[in-house]
Amino acid sequence: MNNFYKDKVIIVTGASSGIGLASATRFASLGAKIVLAARSIDKLEKIAEEINKKFNKSTDNVLCVKTDVTKEEDCKNLVEQTVKHFGKIDVLVNNAGISMRAVFKDMDLKVMRSLMDTNFWGTVYCTKYALPYLLETKGSVVGVISTAGYVGLPARTAYSASKFAVRGFLETLRIEHLYDGLHVMIFAPGFTTSNIRNVALTADGSPQGETPRKEERMMSAERVAKIMARGIFRRKTHMVLTPLGKATLFANRRLPRVTDKMEYRMMANEPDSPLKKQ
Repeated sequence: MNNFYKDKVIIVTGASSGIGLASATRFASLGAKIVLAARSIDKLEKIAEEINKKFNKSTDNVLCVKTDVTKEEDCKNLVEQTVKHFGKIDVLVNNAGISMRAVFKDMDLKVMRSLMDTNFWGTVYCTKYALPYLLETKGSVVGVISTAGYVGLPARTAYSASKFAVRGFLETLRIEHLYDGLHVMIFAPGFTTSNIRNVALTADGSPQGETPRKEERMMSAERVAKIMARGIFRRKTHMVLTPLGKATLFANRRLPRVTDKMEYRMMANEPDSPLKKQ
């Protein structure tokens, strides 16, 4: 894949931690030019310094752009700064996202808006402004979703809704550009080691602070990044990772009612779950 990625210009949103950080680092190791996008410019600059040092890159090969993907102007500026600096865009990885944990009846609707603004609209804004340049390079649009973007996940109402929306948007985009070389990949990692669950929003919109799941049993962000890079190289349209994610989708197609009960039981057994145990 080194020859494929050499000098490719890749934008990664949500690049300050988790899958975003791991994927940006992976692309850099394969010779790509990286654009790091997140709200914390201090974190991005530190990451850029580490990438340059680790892979002996010129400082011109890693660009940091402070970006809040909920703001259309920030997303437009991200694309403009990328093109100004590198002259093109080959890959856009829409990774920025937030999670939540609450049942809908108890949830303040501002939580739903926050999830949709970040997960869905962030993807739409960045893709809209990057699309003309991606069409020029016959490049790739990646949307990082979740198994929750295929099956409803109880106590993750807003999260599932936002990820379903991203999947619907990207499915349609792929079909619209079926004959002009644009590659669209819907990427569903499943439960991955990251801090997304620590900062997941609760019913009133405050962060929960601690993950309810055993992170050490999950796939690492670095492993996810390697699979993502391979998927882009092979121009995959859909990738569902982890045995649990694949089994859930398989079961949901064939035994949807049984799958509903299994999902409920699994999420109800989380520590301090908002669901009642049955």
